[in-house]
Amino acid sequence: MSLVPNVLAIDPGSSSTKFGLFRDAEPLFVRNLQHSKAELEACGPEVLSQLQLRLQCIENELEASGLPLNRIAAVAGRGGLLRPLPGGTYHVSDEMLDELRRAERGQHAANLGAFLAHYIASRIGAAAYIVDPVSVDEWVQVARFSGCAQLERPCLSHALNSKAIARRYASEVDQPYEDLRLVVAHLGSGNSISAHASGRMIDATNSREEGAFSTERSGSVPAMELVRLCFSGKYTQKQIETMLTREGGLISYLGTADLREVEQRIGKGDQFAGLVFRAMVYQIAKEIGAMSCALRGRVDAILLTGGMSRSQRLTNALKEAVQWIAPVKVYAAEDELQALVEGVLRVLRHDEPGRELGEGLTETILL
Repeated sequence: MSLVPNVLAIDPGSSSTKFGLFRDAEPLFVRNLQHSKAELEACGPEVLSQLQLRLQCIENELEASGLPLNRIAAVAGRGGLLRPLPGGTYHVSDEMLDELRRAERGQHAANLGAFLAHYIASRIGAAAYIVDPVSVDEWVQVARFSGCAQLERPCLSHALNSKAIARRYASEVDQPYEDLRLVVAHLGSGNSISAHASGRMIDATNSREEGAFSTERSGSVPAMELVRLCFSGKYTQKQIETMLTREGGLISYLGTADLREVEQRIGKGDQFAGLVFRAMVYQIAKEIGAMSCALRGRVDAILLTGGMSRSQRLTNALKEAVQWIAPVKVYAAEDELQALVEGVLRVLRHDEPGRELGEGLTETILL
């Protein structure tokens, strides 16, 4: 391995495959390939049926680039719906791939990340990793209670970007991540708002089921009204799930998931669009406040990131709402590829050990 390692990072999305080749942490080559709905449906009903299509697309682009692939030290894929895991960079193993094939925690495009990394790494003689998968679970025990003994809160979040932004802030203020108490708000098609202490994400909103509504997701909804809706006979289970996770939030109220369009409507005097926008800000601010309480009110900074953080109207409104809690810093958009590379480099540089599937958290943290 060269002193300055090359890392290939792969982030499979629901309708795209984004990947990039990095020398150290600097991008040499980045592509974002879009896949049509018809193209993906032709592969089959399961997410893993798309593997060959996406793999071939990546390999074609890499071959056309003319870059020296034999100098790649590692390939990193986005981590999917695995068992609950502590954060970190994990070696891709046969056990991990078998678990993802079973998809016991559900179908998710991120489930493809480990397979794509494994197959490409195997062909070029590199190591394969995933970093901070969706299923990262570092919660304190009290966070797991829902209030109904039959239902435990599941920990699924935008862990990769949230933890990467927390580490980036720590580097900027020249303090160890482990010494900071942070609230990170990942704002996008789904919102994950998380509390970080002692180097762990001790609580977070599950963007598919709770918290503030976003561009596409409804967030928390009135439980009894949802029960009535489910048993009304008007909707199937799939229709209800789509209503909450793909047609909720801004789409439900305004018919669009494009925040820029919403802002344009507001600028033209659309009062209802303005009201919906303020309601979203209100809910996000409430969740930031809740995570501040999880940190006992001792918060070093509030970090705003994710696709919606590109909106100055949104971030300025949130600053006004929550800056009394702690200083607010914006990291516009997100960069999952960079986060994957940074996680692998920490292992290659021996700043932290590579993890294996099955490792758990043993230490207890004091809030």
